[in-house]
Amino acid sequence: MEDSSAPLLTNIEDEDTSQPLTFDKIFEQSLSGFSFSQFLQILLVAVAFTFDAQQIFITVFTDAYPTWHCLDHTVCNPTTTDICELPRSAWEWDGGSKGKTVISEFELECSSSFLRGLPTSAFYLGSIVGGVFMAMIPDSFLGRKQLLFFTTLAMSCAGISIYFSTNIWIYVLLKFIIGFARSQIGTYGFNLIGERVSTKWRPRAAMIPFTLFVLGLMSLSGIAYLVRHASWRVLYLCTSVPAGINSIFIYFFALESPRWLHVQGKNEEAIEVLKKISPANRGYLESVSSRLPSKDDVENTQTSSIKDLFIRKWAFRRILVVMIIMFGLGMMYYGVPLAVRDIDVNVYLSEALNAAVELPTFVITPILLERFNRRSSLLVNCLVGGALGVLCFVLTLFGQTNIAFVFELGSFFCARIGFNLMAVYMIEMFPTSVRNFATTMLRMSLVLGGAACPIIASVGRNVPSLSFAVFGVTVAGLGLFTLFLPETKGSSLCDTMEAQELREQAMETSNI
Repeated sequence: MEDSSAPLLTNIEDEDTSQPLTFDKIFEQSLSGFSFSQFLQILLVAVAFTFDAQQIFITVFTDAYPTWHCLDHTVCNPTTTDICELPRSAWEWDGGSKGKTVISEFELECSSSFLRGLPTSAFYLGSIVGGVFMAMIPDSFLGRKQLLFFTTLAMSCAGISIYFSTNIWIYVLLKFIIGFARSQIGTYGFNLIGERVSTKWRPRAAMIPFTLFVLGLMSLSGIAYLVRHASWRVLYLCTSVPAGINSIFIYFFALESPRWLHVQGKNEEAIEVLKKISPANRGYLESVSSRLPSKDDVENTQTSSIKDLFIRKWAFRRILVVMIIMFGLGMMYYGVPLAVRDIDVNVYLSEALNAAVELPTFVITPILLERFNRRSSLLVNCLVGGALGVLCFVLTLFGQTNIAFVFELGSFFCARIGFNLMAVYMIEMFPTSVRNFATTMLRMSLVLGGAACPIIASVGRNVPSLSFAVFGVTVAGLGLFTLFLPETKGSSLCDTMEAQELREQAMETSNI
């Protein structure tokens, strides 16, 4: 990793000091390198993604249907007998533990599938409600760091409270609260990271939280295995307590977004944050801080910014196009692993490989972002991913299941890269004043695309792997909307809608 060095001071001395510097120039100049302190700051925030991932998938272990065995073999056989048709004295849960999972502790083994799936549904409902509610919170409220702290802490406290739940309804309520609290962790954390690195380093820095998210999924399996003989409540403690500790570290040690501070007119605080992030450039920052506009000169339009996102034609068109593309990517990302059961392959192996195939994307995505245009990379990725999905369907029809599975992995791989590309693209297409809200819309579109997957995947049970063709055609077709997006490679971030609009006008003029 590089670090900023003294030559920056020489460069600034050669500039015309009669002209006021913009904050963007100071930001890019002071963070042109990538110091160890920057990496630690990114890591501190990115760890929250690990705990977020664990809460998303924890019910795979806590709400599983446990195995059982017969006590009276004259009346039952665990391979052929329905447990609900037996007297309770005729069978017992394996391990003799009633409280190993939610199903066994709350005696839901004979309840409806709706009730057994209600905790997971409540979690996702909470995520949707929380996403909509917190998206309405103006960006001027609290700030990136404080919002990340409160949401992570709330998720942790609700997870710890589950340990004391006494019935299924309290458990469902707490799952809803967890979903509500964690709904914006990804948005706040990703924007906080993206707004503390320069344009040069943003593609690489943005992959760190995604990598920790996948590692969170992998670590959950290990933790669940270690506590497999304990109550399901212990797994919530093992994942929620560390999340609470992480939130405390965020509160005391994480630095606020300097761009957000600048938009709020807090230039002195923004400069102080830059000094801490890049201590090698402290002298440079002190020499230019007096040349920034005063607080009275900084427009604070936070109250009307979200409204402006829909009033301004270019902004509304852009957010609509982004949501359309993300809907297609969401269908592919969530739908392909769900539909893989229609291919005659080992389901455990397929799910493990689908998880493993995500890791290389975090190395490949920065390479694409640094060497190629954003728009062309996203477009080609969507077209290739769509073609692989269609080929998977065709090969399955001809009985080539092993080759079809390879194409399935390829389509999932493209879906993940598409999401990675769009996440960085979004930061660059919208200004600081509305970036939280815009990123939330991206994530909501992704979830809505995923919500459509179970219905489409169910069709594949009647027509083998038809769902792969549907996903492929959808992501390729909706991916064409990328042509309506601007190119942002090499562009620094804008902080206000006005600044973003002026840049768009300048780009249109230069293209004429």
